[in-house]
Amino acid sequence: MQNGHPWIYAEDIICCEEGIENGALVDAVTEGGKYLGTGLISLKSKIRIRLLSRNANERFDEAFWKRRIEYAWSYRKTVMGDDISCCRIIFGEADGFPGLTVDRFSDLLSIQCLSYGLEIRKSMIYPLILDVLQRDGQNIRGIYERNDNPLREREGLTQEKAWFYIDGKSTHISTLTTITENGIRYLVDVENGQKTGFFLDQKYNRLAVSRIAKGKRVLDCFTHTGSFALNAVKGGADHVTAVDISEFAIALARANAEENSFSDRITFMTADVFDLLPKLASSGEKPFDLIILDPPAFTKSRKTVSNAQRGYKEINFRAMKLLPRGGYLATASCSHFMPAEQFEKMLLSAAEDAGVVLRQIEARQQAADHPVLWTIPETDYLKFYLFQVV
Repeated sequence: MQNGHPWIYAEDIICCEEGIENGALVDAVTEGGKYLGTGLISLKSKIRIRLLSRNANERFDEAFWKRRIEYAWSYRKTVMGDDISCCRIIFGEADGFPGLTVDRFSDLLSIQCLSYGLEIRKSMIYPLILDVLQRDGQNIRGIYERNDNPLREREGLTQEKAWFYIDGKSTHISTLTTITENGIRYLVDVENGQKTGFFLDQKYNRLAVSRIAKGKRVLDCFTHTGSFALNAVKGGADHVTAVDISEFAIALARANAEENSFSDRITFMTADVFDLLPKLASSGEKPFDLIILDPPAFTKSRKTVSNAQRGYKEINFRAMKLLPRGGYLATASCSHFMPAEQFEKMLLSAAEDAGVVLRQIEARQQAADHPVLWTIPETDYLKFYLFQVV
């Protein structure tokens, strides 16, 4: 709870009233009786209380939740402009909805709930979200719950995927939809895609890559749905090689390339990037002018940060060695357990080992629909850098 953080851990609680139901609203006070705030209690989680408000006079009724939804939607309309057809509408604690993620993919909402307190209130909250959007003229044909995250088990919740039933809305509809991002069309499967269906946080980082891709031979590592590769092609790349270890991901990326008539300028490859980069370097050639590294999170806990750092260094070192002098590197980390300072230190070490110097073009974060609250370090998770290697 230091510096305004909304979490109170079980180990910090001295005593608790008996008979409190899981997910109930509780007041948190100091030993001296000072009011700290009101939040949702989770009896099975290490994060025992997630504060909702520090206003002792707050009423946590339907109007309270609707105001927060309206505030979150108004913010997205302001910061995302014309990009509100595919954006994150609610980003958990950053929007005052602990553990809740709401992503909009065109006419579908994909929701993931990792909080017991909000899980038992979803029958009130989800229709309110739909109502706020529809009153603003947004057409939404359904809400799909992507609750297949193992973190739910720490809350005493089950993992599941299903349509959320809403009066007047059919649940016998396709989980597939099409979005347009940066002028590129993508097929999104809210049932089977990664996380909630598609990674929205790199939206403008992909655009930054497209601006430097013209005329270049590009290697897109960990391509997933092909989003960086497609942006590079749209930016004028001569040719892109897109790599992922998942055959399912490559199939989806190939379909997205076909959807945009980009197939003739992209070669898709199913391979392990950790094996591919040294293999390419062994030829002694410099076949790429721009390499993109957008791996999945190598660490999801503080215990494995050192192992993750070795993984990040390996791929960045290999990419730097593979690039010619004057080549370009786009590199990212999406784990909040790897802070920017540590990631930058790793990049500097990799550059020294590779015998190159990094000329920074841009240092970026996640898109503004994933807002960073300075009181909640966990919201500051995505690091993205563009360099010229000299």
